Amino acid sequence: MPETPQPSPSAGQLLDPADAFTELSRLVVGQTPLSEVLGRVAELTQRCVPGADEVSVTLLEGEKGHSAAFTGSLAAALDERQYERGFGPCVDAAQGGVLIRVDDTATDEVYPDFARAAARQGVRNSLSLGLPMPQPVLGGINVYRFEDGPLDDEAVQLLQVFAGYAAVALANHALYASAVALSENLQLAMRSRATIEQAKGVLVASLHCTPEEAFAHLAKQSQNTNRKLRDLAAEIVERAARG
Repeated sequence: MPETPQPSPSAGQLLDPADAFTELSRLVVGQTPLSEVLGRVAELTQRCVPGADEVSVTLLEGEKGHSAAFTGSLAAALDERQYERGFGPCVDAAQGGVLIRVDDTATDEVYPDFARAAARQGVRNSLSLGLPMPQPVLGGINVYRFEDGPLDDEAVQLLQVFAGYAAVALANHALYASAVALSENLQLAMRSRATIEQAKGVLVASLHCTPEEAFAHLAKQSQNTNRKLRDLAAEIVERAARG
């Protein structure tokens, strides 16, 4: 027996999309975790799109998929079933960047396994929309409905706008993460260089050689011992500090 479907919290009290988009625009990349941004995308999609009873956001990285946000456990469970099998509306929509409808779970022949599982839970139809973004991370927004009849064209257009916001959030997050990683790598490189310069100074004094010869000695020791240059340099500096 299917579970008794719960009506969408947005039923009869739809949020003005303009207010939703204003809220999303205020989420600052770097200050707001990506999970929170995608969570708000899912929640606001549910509250703005007529007939969106449960909403989830799919992310695919390589062969692995997960629901980065969802408004209900049913959406997450149906998504997870598809990730385990490697195919299904949410997986195929994310991979292809396309819109996939399952207009009637009782009769669908394209995704029969998914349709049967969804129907058992009271889902009558679903829609999955791939996010407009490049690899390596792919994504999509999924809408599950308990009522007969698929989303109308106006609702689909509104869903596409939310998908665009989600894609921008993902892209900005990736750029921010790359910038942070680059900054951290540059700081590490600067610290390493400073340590190596100190080690060269120690070797110049102890071996009575030029800075170039000191570096060559350091590089040779690094190769012979199969140790990183900065680690060997740090050890030389520390040993010199101990006298």
